[in-house]
Amino acid sequence: MIGKLKGTIEEIGDDHVLVDVHGVCYVAHCSARTLSRLGSVGEACVLFIETYVREDQLRLFGFMTALEREWFNLLQSVQGVGAKVALAILSALTPGELANAIALQDKAAVSRAQGVGPKVAVRIVTELKNKAPAFAGEAINIGLKQELGEGVAAAPVADAVSALTNLGYSRDQAANAVAAAMKNAGEGADSAKLIRLGLKELAR
Repeated sequence: MIGKLKGTIEEIGDDHVLVDVHGVCYVAHCSARTLSRLGSVGEACVLFIETYVREDQLRLFGFMTALEREWFNLLQSVQGVGAKVALAILSALTPGELANAIALQDKAAVSRAQGVGPKVAVRIVTELKNKAPAFAGEAINIGLKQELGEGVAAAPVADAVSALTNLGYSRDQAANAVAAAMKNAGEGADSAKLIRLGLKELAR
């Protein structure tokens, strides 16, 4: 089992990188985001690896951080999400953005990834809503993107963020507070409850 590769970049392809480790070259399939952050041919690199062993193949998937690798595996626990779709999602969204999208049940953000249709996006945000916090890392500290203002989030969530911004908090502060509040509020929480819990988060 290969868990990490430390070596030199030999080649960068459309969906993979070739890493030379003391003369042995490994092919690691990566998200577009990971490939863009690797550097150039000849430079040193470190990749966290997920090893897939099948009857007819052995394939390595590479990630810049252990958190990305955890999300790769977590996404594949959802029906209809395989390795290819999981990499596409991680190409479109950082782990922080993905965790925020799930916390806010923002299926539109998830469906931006290539190959993710509306039904799969709904399954991802629904099935992972209770699992995602354990994998979120710094997600709650990362500002939500403009989708919130475009009406794709649930009405109570959008109303709560709007109310907190009207109280003088920045949009990022308000969105982060509401995202954190949703973890404790439970399903179907109204805007008043989210505002109250959000203010507690902001007061910490």
